[in-house]
Amino acid sequence: MPARTGAVHVATTTRKYKDKVYRTHLLRRSYREDGKVKNETLGNLSHLPESLIDIICRSLQGETFVATADAFEIVRSRAHGHVQAVSVAMQRLGLASVLARAPSRERDLVLAMVAVRIVSPDTQLATTRQWHSSTLAEDFGVLDAEEDDLCAAMDWLLERHESIEQALATRHLRGGRALYDLSSSDFEGPCCPLAQRGTLQLNYGLLTDVRGCPVAVSVFDGNTADGLSFLPAVQQVRQRFGLDQVAMVGDRGTISGKAISEMRSDDGVAWITALESVSIRALVGQGPLQTGLFDERNPLEINRVRAHILLCRLAYYVEWHMREAWRELTFADTDQAAQAERDPVAPAKRSMAAQRKARGKTLDNGQPVHGFHTRMAELATLVRNTCRTPQAGPDAPSFDVLTTANACQQRALELLGTIRS
Repeated sequence: MPARTGAVHVATTTRKYKDKVYRTHLLRRSYREDGKVKNETLGNLSHLPESLIDIICRSLQGETFVATADAFEIVRSRAHGHVQAVSVAMQRLGLASVLARAPSRERDLVLAMVAVRIVSPDTQLATTRQWHSSTLAEDFGVLDAEEDDLCAAMDWLLERHESIEQALATRHLRGGRALYDLSSSDFEGPCCPLAQRGTLQLNYGLLTDVRGCPVAVSVFDGNTADGLSFLPAVQQVRQRFGLDQVAMVGDRGTISGKAISEMRSDDGVAWITALESVSIRALVGQGPLQTGLFDERNPLEINRVRAHILLCRLAYYVEWHMREAWRELTFADTDQAAQAERDPVAPAKRSMAAQRKARGKTLDNGQPVHGFHTRMAELATLVRNTCRTPQAGPDAPSFDVLTTANACQQRALELLGTIRS
């Protein structure tokens, strides 16, 4: 009998028997004999894995397969998932249009600096070095940025701070109520120009809505513990944002006795502050509050520091919304309605669901509970790999392959999509 020739293919048949489905894969050759098309079975492939059968079918149809190592090589890997998370949050908040309506180099740089403050905060010089280890510089279009570029962008940001904060106030300060937190920071270091005059202190105030969402930040001239400089700043905030009620929250020493005396005469201003332990002991058995127990401080205002504080506030604005979106995945309490009903003076109590998360350290689906920073670190394991064919040379075309997100990572990214501006 002459050898038969003809196309080889895989024929698959399916049959159902007693609610079970059986599939048979036969390797067959088609040929003509006496003018008729006939089939010859060459083998039974049914015992092979489905994935291998698929490769055999595709190979018989003309596709070529090679070993993975021979097909391409990874020439660069950059952490991507945490950058993607921040980028999604910023897009949902419309942060770019809050900074400026028209695209510009400065706007791109500020957006990148806001993102890096959340992902991996560092000095300006270190920032331009380390953000190339992730996809941040690439995705925000600032691959060629140097330290001087960042300084110029911060100057641009400072010029726009009033319009930026007014836009956020219009968005979030509804009902004429807000919280205003007073705090201070010391500057030290032999290499810092500020340190030439010894230890310096900067006083600043953070304005938030009633939920704690940051809206604006102010840096004060002069001695903020002096009513001559402190209270006019408070009134300026009220008038600027049209606030009926402001609750001032101050670190020990930032709200002076003079300021308290003046605030008592203003029905629209309340305050919360603290005393040092020595002063608290002095109050025992003494009746009314002794306002002279509050210290006075001498702050210093420097424009670049103002821009840096504004940048940090914008970063926390984004981070605050990310934390809120991730409440179900972190140790945070998801029962927000109870906060509005509880006694503001009594110790806060967490919901039963939050207590279960804290005790078991796991979610209802068995996944581990994360804090914000470990959640970001887990997302950073999603990597963008740049690949090309082996030994093709540095100028050869390349393509990117992203790590596939697991269920928990996918859920984290989906929740960020629920953020509303």
